[in-house]
Order: sequence, then structure tokens, then C-alpha cells
Amino acid sequence: MSGPARIRAALPHRYPMLLVDRVLAAGPDELRSVKAVTLNEPWYAHLGDEPVEADFAYPDFLLLESWTQTAGLLATRPDEVPVEGRTMLFGSMRDVEFHRQVFPGDVVEHHVRLQRAVNDTLVFEGGSRTGDGPVLTVGSVTVAFRPREQLDPEPVGTAPR
Repeated sequence: MSGPARIRAALPHRYPMLLVDRVLAAGPDELRSVKAVTLNEPWYAHLGDEPVEADFAYPDFLLLESWTQTAGLLATRPDEVPVEGRTMLFGSMRDVEFHRQVFPGDVVEHHVRLQRAVNDTLVFEGGSRTGDGPVLTVGSVTVAFRPREQLDPEPVGTAPR
């Protein structure tokens, strides 16, 4: 479960949006992963020759995206919901709180717990931290799986199904 091949197989994301580096631990209802923030990431390419320290803050939406990718890894475990031919959709988020900014050199550890599962809908909770303490708390995120053929757009020039 922890290797990069498993992460790539489970998530559709690719460079530069694959934001989980490694799974540290996985249980039936929880998963821990890490994301190492580096100065070489594309979000820092636009900085000029004399950026100030605040310019290096990792974007909050990417921190949250990395956490939700970890939730996606837990959701796609074979003992959860059958995912073959299905698309994972993230829905509502509640009680999301950012505690402090993350900077290059930080290793963020994400903790995701399955709060509840009803058929093909899952609700997760958890948070993220670095060695300096908590950086993100997520009260809940809803994930639903739907048949892929119901979500794919109609090809141009074909009659509706």
C-alpha cells in the first residue's frame, strides 16, 4: 500500500498535482501519508529574484488537496467501496481550519479517518501536522463514487444515450 506505484494506481493525479509522496500506515479505517514540500515545486516558479519569506508559504488549497488525496487513497482501498468503473467525487467540506502556514523543507503528515460509510458514500475527518505541530484540521469531507458512464460527457456528434 505504501509504494509510489500503489499511489499512482489509486489516484488519477499526475505531475504537478500528485501531492502524496508516501503512505506511512494504513488501517481499516485510517491512513497516514506524507507530503514533502520542496522549493522546486511549480508553485514557486513565478517568484522573482528577491522574494520575501511570506512568498514561500505553500498555498492552503494545495495543502487541503494533498489531504483529500490521502482520503482518496483510503477510499480506494479494495476492502472499502468497489471502485472499478466508478469515479470518485469529493463533495462537501465542513470545519476546515488552517493553523499555520507550511514552507519548503516542511514534511507534512496527513491523518485521515473514516468517520462513516453509507453504501458508496464515505465521510472522512482528520488533519495534518509538521514537526512544529498542527497545520490543518478537517471536520469532515464527503466522498461519493458514481458509475463513470453516467458522468462522462457525450462525445461530440453522437446522439444522446
